[in-house]
Amino acid sequence: MMQTITVTSPDEFSAALSAHPRLLVDFNKDNCPGCRMLDMSLDKFAATDGAAGLTLAKVKLEDIGEDFFRDLGLRQTPTLALFKDGAEVARLPGFQSPVQVETAVRNSL
Repeated sequence: MMQTITVTSPDEFSAALSAHPRLLVDFNKDNCPGCRMLDMSLDKFAATDGAAGLTLAKVKLEDIGEDFFRDLGLRQTPTLALFKDGAEVARLPGFQSPVQVETAVRNSL
Protein backbone atom coordinates (compact mmCIF):
# COMPACT_ATOMS: atom_id res chain seq x y z
CA MET A 1 0.00 0.00 0.00
CA MET A 2 1.26 3.44 -0.90
CA GLN A 3 1.60 5.92 1.96
CA THR A 4 0.33 9.45 1.23
CA ILE A 5 1.65 12.57 2.92
CA THR A 6 0.78 16.24 2.48
CA VAL A 7 3.60 18.77 2.13
CA THR A 8 2.78 22.41 2.87
CA SER A 9 6.20 24.08 3.20
CA PRO A 10 9.66 23.93 1.61
CA ASP A 11 11.03 22.56 4.91
CA GLU A 12 8.45 19.76 4.88
CA PHE A 13 9.43 19.00 1.27
CA SER A 14 13.11 18.70 2.22
CA ALA A 15 12.19 16.49 5.18
CA ALA A 16 10.07 14.25 2.93
CA LEU A 17 12.97 13.84 0.49
CA SER A 18 15.23 12.80 3.37
CA ALA A 19 12.72 10.48 5.02
CA HIS A 20 11.41 8.64 1.96
CA PRO A 21 13.96 7.04 -0.42
CA ARG A 22 11.26 6.34 -3.05
CA LEU A 23 9.04 9.40 -3.33
CA LEU A 24 6.38 10.17 -5.92
CA VAL A 25 5.45 13.87 -5.75
CA ASP A 26 2.16 15.21 -7.06
CA PHE A 27 2.50 18.95 -7.71
CA ASN A 28 -1.03 20.29 -8.07
CA LYS A 29 -3.31 23.27 -7.49
CA ASP A 30 -6.95 24.04 -6.83
CA ASN A 31 -9.43 24.35 -9.70
CA CYS A 32 -7.29 22.20 -12.00
CA PRO A 33 -9.36 19.58 -13.90
CA GLY A 34 -6.24 17.62 -14.89
CA CYS A 35 -5.24 17.44 -11.22
CA ARG A 36 -8.56 15.85 -10.28
CA MET A 37 -8.19 13.34 -13.12
CA LEU A 38 -4.64 12.56 -11.98
CA ASP A 39 -5.96 11.94 -8.44
CA MET A 40 -8.12 9.15 -9.89
CA SER A 41 -5.11 7.69 -11.72
CA LEU A 42 -3.05 7.78 -8.53
CA ASP A 43 -5.85 6.05 -6.61
CA LYS A 44 -5.85 3.25 -9.19
CA PHE A 45 -2.04 3.06 -9.23
CA ALA A 46 -1.98 2.89 -5.41
CA ALA A 47 -3.84 -0.43 -5.60
CA THR A 48 -1.16 -2.03 -7.81
CA ASP A 49 1.96 -3.96 -6.83
CA GLY A 50 4.08 -1.20 -8.36
CA ALA A 51 3.03 1.19 -5.59
CA ALA A 52 4.39 -1.01 -2.79
CA GLY A 53 7.02 0.73 -0.69
CA LEU A 54 6.40 4.06 -2.39
CA THR A 55 5.37 7.30 -0.68
CA LEU A 56 3.13 9.82 -2.44
CA ALA A 57 3.65 13.44 -1.45
CA LYS A 58 0.88 15.88 -2.36
CA VAL A 59 2.20 19.42 -2.86
CA LYS A 60 -0.38 22.11 -3.56
CA LEU A 61 0.70 25.41 -5.09
CA GLU A 62 -1.68 27.38 -2.87
CA ASP A 63 -0.08 25.89 0.26
CA ILE A 64 3.61 25.97 -0.62
CA GLY A 65 3.70 29.10 -2.78
CA GLU A 66 4.30 29.96 -6.42
CA ASP A 67 7.96 30.80 -5.82
CA PHE A 68 8.63 27.20 -4.74
CA PHE A 69 7.02 25.85 -7.92
CA ARG A 70 8.95 28.37 -10.05
CA ASP A 71 12.27 27.49 -8.37
CA LEU A 72 11.70 23.84 -9.29
CA GLY A 73 10.97 24.84 -12.90
CA LEU A 74 7.38 23.59 -12.72
CA ARG A 75 5.45 25.04 -15.65
CA GLN A 76 2.14 23.21 -15.40
CA THR A 77 -0.13 21.37 -13.03
CA PRO A 78 -0.45 18.60 -12.51
CA THR A 79 3.16 17.48 -12.64
CA LEU A 80 4.44 14.25 -11.11
CA ALA A 81 8.08 13.97 -10.10
CA LEU A 82 9.90 10.86 -8.94
CA PHE A 83 12.68 11.15 -6.39
CA LYS A 84 15.11 8.37 -5.49
CA ASP A 85 17.25 8.95 -2.40
CA GLY A 86 16.49 12.68 -2.56
CA ALA A 87 17.38 13.17 -6.24
CA GLU A 88 14.81 13.78 -8.97
CA VAL A 89 14.95 10.95 -11.49
CA ALA A 90 11.87 11.64 -13.62
CA ARG A 91 9.27 14.34 -14.24
CA LEU A 92 5.89 13.77 -15.85
CA PRO A 93 4.02 16.97 -16.74
CA GLY A 94 0.27 16.87 -17.31
CA PHE A 95 -2.28 14.12 -16.81
CA GLN A 96 -0.89 10.58 -16.55
CA SER A 97 -2.87 7.35 -16.77
CA PRO A 98 -2.38 4.69 -14.08
CA VAL A 99 -0.31 2.66 -16.57
CA GLN A 100 1.90 5.67 -17.38
CA VAL A 101 2.49 6.26 -13.66
CA GLU A 102 3.30 2.60 -13.08
CA THR A 103 5.70 2.49 -16.04
CA ALA A 104 7.53 5.64 -14.92
CA VAL A 105 7.89 4.28 -11.37
CA ARG A 106 9.14 0.91 -12.64
CA ASN A 107 11.66 2.55 -15.00
CA SER A 108 12.93 5.23 -12.58
CA LEU A 109 12.74 3.79 -9.08
